[in-house]
Amino acid sequence: MATKPPKGDPVQDAPQVTDPKHAAAGLPAIGHTLRIAQQQMGVKRTALTLLRVNQKDGFDCPGCAWPEPEHRHAAEFCENGAKAVAEEATLRRITPEFFAAHPVADLATRSGYWLGQQGRLTHPMYVPEGGTHYEPVTWERAFDIIAEEIAALDSPDEAVFYTSGRTSNEAAFLYQLFARELGTNNLPDCSNMCHESSGSALSETIGIGKGSVLLDDLYQADLIIVAGQNPGTNHPRMLSALEKAKANGAKIISVNPLPEAGLERFKNPQTPQGMVKGAALTDLFLQIRIGGDQALFRLLNKLILQTDGAVDEAFVREHTHGYEEFAEAARAADWDETLTATGLSRQEIEEALAMVLASERTIVCWAMGLTQHKHSVPTIREVVNFLLLRGNIGRPGAGVCPVRGHSNVQGDRTMGIFERPAPAFLDALEKEFGFAPPREHGFDVVRAIRALRDGEAKVFFAMGGNFVSASPDTEVTEAAMRRARLTVHVSTKLNRSHAVTGARALILPTLGRTERDLQVGPNGKSTEQFVTVEDSMGMVHASRGRLEPASGQLLSEPAIVCRLARRVLGEESRVPWEEFEKDYATIRDRIARVIPGFEDFNARVARPGGFTLPHAPRDERRFPTATGKANFTAAPVEYPELPEGRLLLQTLRSHDQYNTTIYGLDDRYRGIKNGRRVVLVNPEDADRLGLADGSYVDLVSEWKDGVERRATGFRVVHYPTARGCAAAYYPETNVLVPLDATADTSNTPASKSVVVRLEQSATD
Repeated sequence: MATKPPKGDPVQDAPQVTDPKHAAAGLPAIGHTLRIAQQQMGVKRTALTLLRVNQKDGFDCPGCAWPEPEHRHAAEFCENGAKAVAEEATLRRITPEFFAAHPVADLATRSGYWLGQQGRLTHPMYVPEGGTHYEPVTWERAFDIIAEEIAALDSPDEAVFYTSGRTSNEAAFLYQLFARELGTNNLPDCSNMCHESSGSALSETIGIGKGSVLLDDLYQADLIIVAGQNPGTNHPRMLSALEKAKANGAKIISVNPLPEAGLERFKNPQTPQGMVKGAALTDLFLQIRIGGDQALFRLLNKLILQTDGAVDEAFVREHTHGYEEFAEAARAADWDETLTATGLSRQEIEEALAMVLASERTIVCWAMGLTQHKHSVPTIREVVNFLLLRGNIGRPGAGVCPVRGHSNVQGDRTMGIFERPAPAFLDALEKEFGFAPPREHGFDVVRAIRALRDGEAKVFFAMGGNFVSASPDTEVTEAAMRRARLTVHVSTKLNRSHAVTGARALILPTLGRTERDLQVGPNGKSTEQFVTVEDSMGMVHASRGRLEPASGQLLSEPAIVCRLARRVLGEESRVPWEEFEKDYATIRDRIARVIPGFEDFNARVARPGGFTLPHAPRDERRFPTATGKANFTAAPVEYPELPEGRLLLQTLRSHDQYNTTIYGLDDRYRGIKNGRRVVLVNPEDADRLGLADGSYVDLVSEWKDGVERRATGFRVVHYPTARGCAAAYYPETNVLVPLDATADTSNTPASKSVVVRLEQSATD
């Protein structure tokens, strides 16, 4: 089945398969971490760099947004965090000579793995209209090109400004400020593709679109429910927190269509006992059918209502709204429908109920497994209902815990990266900077792709990320990007998006988190700057790189935004862009005056470990909703329907992957080696469909009105998934998610419940 890839690009479609693992981390994680780090950085650089990751005087890991504990280990990083750091601090370089040898058409044939392995970008690069290669360009000329294209627009709303979660608070604040002074709210970001459903549901129900727990709450919890999340691969440091919670007496329920090694047993590499034996984490594994979570929590809510003394009536009476309507809907929950929707047994649900009723302090954690369905928002609202019933918001050891992916994706939203900004935020900007920001809502990710496709947007500017590979409906997205007049990517490394260009294209290389940021101040002397980030639990802290930059041609993200703004907006701008570029403390002073919770920002972030942002539901049991209380909600129970002969597919990461960055070709915990084009299918489903283990199939997604998408050449792997469910890696399967297949309310791509049929591959 293996096809010959371009020279130097490894074969990826003929993987070796062994049995999945039942424990995560331990000695294999240490060995793999050191091997990858030394390949990229060398021995000395590895030691100097990794020992500064997530330290109070170091830099924030560019991987996930899991928070750091107050008392930190000398090695406060996980395997995937070390991979992220290694690829950023790599000694490999992509120079103009590389681009001279590789035309854009050649780059477009390469795998994401190969592109990422080439190293750090060193120079601004430009593809002129009609050009075939990226060629070096000066920073001044690059900003001129952007200014030319923006000036040629009929409206600022023909420009799109995308943001990845790795952007610092300072850069994000400047970026949205520039876009709004230009005159647009077209500020889509990676939240639109991941936790937008969480933000939508939480804003409506508790009044703030963020989680309500801190690390200490996990340590105090009686019960932690981990739903639709794989911490062992996606947020490995969370396993340490779960281990500590277990040691303190907590019970853990895992709700997932796939068994995940990290939630079975965690071999903590930081302790001798952990390395050898490890800790069993999950007390009850609910192997739920894809998309059945709303039905599960609805039935649990019905059973709580039926149990004498189970409802916290005082909390409900004093702090909530909409209880009667919710209770009426919950009492109508049907056992048979729930068993169909979830694939669970009555005994399993009753066992879960017993654990819920025995817990005085319950936390529910979730990630993309809950947020990327058509009915994701009502699902998360039902989770909130579940917690409100027993008073589990605003008490220690209890609350909502959406686990964010990118390291500062939550901070970017706090800084104003949002296509639908709150009027109060815009009022504060206007008061502080003296211009009237636009009030009309802008484009989110899906709407931005439509606008590019339809010619309504002509300039696309990305601050980090890999937009093409992260977005749904790959072929439609790529065609839309190629219709742009100009595409611009601020990046540290090469990725697929750089090979999908508009008529003109720019790559602007930037500093990474690991690198020293020196800016020339008013006195002509270079001053070392730092930036800040916000983690998944609302903690804000400093990040200081120490490595020498990969190239003397790199600019920091704040410097790029400031110089771009000065060139595009000209002297008429009332924003002190030059001052901001020279001293990031002046940016933080303005943030402090615009965004609540950041008062005295510079002094507070100077403290080791930073500070915690206020959270009214957690801190005061005050709910800033339209009703002034926490809102119970009622919605019809939804779950995906599965036609005969079809499977429900969820897209997911491999273990050698972080979002669209592919570190390697193995998925160690799932037993997959040297390949990514695999589809995991329950053996009973495979037998029913006549799919032998090791056979090759095309995945064909089926959506409404006969809309279909195809991904070719996937090896069938018999795997213990939930019945009727399958799984495959993204970005390879993003092609299967139609652009219009999105979650209600949040408009997030519905990548976790794709109806597919599996057809024998033509090349099998």
